[in-house]
Amino acid sequence: MTPPVTASPSASTRTVGENSRGHLVDVGPARRGLRHAHDSPNMVRRQPPPAVPARAARRAWSREAKRLWRARRGPTTPTRSTGAAQEQAWAPHSYLLTTRGRRTGQPRTTPVTVVERDGRRYLVAPYGPVSWVLNARAAGHVTLRRRGRRADYQVREVDADEAGPVLKQYIGIARPTRPYFRAAPDAPVTQFVAEAKNHPVFELTRQG
Repeated sequence: MTPPVTASPSASTRTVGENSRGHLVDVGPARRGLRHAHDSPNMVRRQPPPAVPARAARRAWSREAKRLWRARRGPTTPTRSTGAAQEQAWAPHSYLLTTRGRRTGQPRTTPVTVVERDGRRYLVAPYGPVSWVLNARAAGHVTLRRRGRRADYQVREVDADEAGPVLKQYIGIARPTRPYFRAAPDAPVTQFVAEAKNHPVFELTRQG
């Protein structure tokens, strides 16, 4: 801190000094009371904690948002390094579904559960019209892969009456998705028919 200095002699001598903010202030007789702590030239002011950079805060928020989103969304797509191992360990009804991006044209892969009923196979979207649903609607066909075997299928979106029994059977084999359904596993089929619009169902017809 700069020690107080005496201004040039005048009718009324005034003493000035530098406060913690670097400003010259009057510390003469009228200010000896030091009404405010920050006016004291000898006051050592405590420095505030360093602020978190805005970019770091946004990154932390983004990581947390992604973690919560994945937890609510359910199972995610396996990575290339672990996809084969996870595919081998999946349940009997689990497959890797590949669709063609309706905008980019790039292949998109996600794990799904296939329902077999009355000799037919159905694809269920428990989380609603997500990306693969929109891609399947646009393309009209998908690819399923399991343990190194793959097959192409034509898809047909079924109506609510046909989807109801499939949805009821689906939550019996895909238990982690039950919180996304209003109907309980033992509810009548009519309740599943009522909410079928929230869970698109596709019938699979193998090509070739």
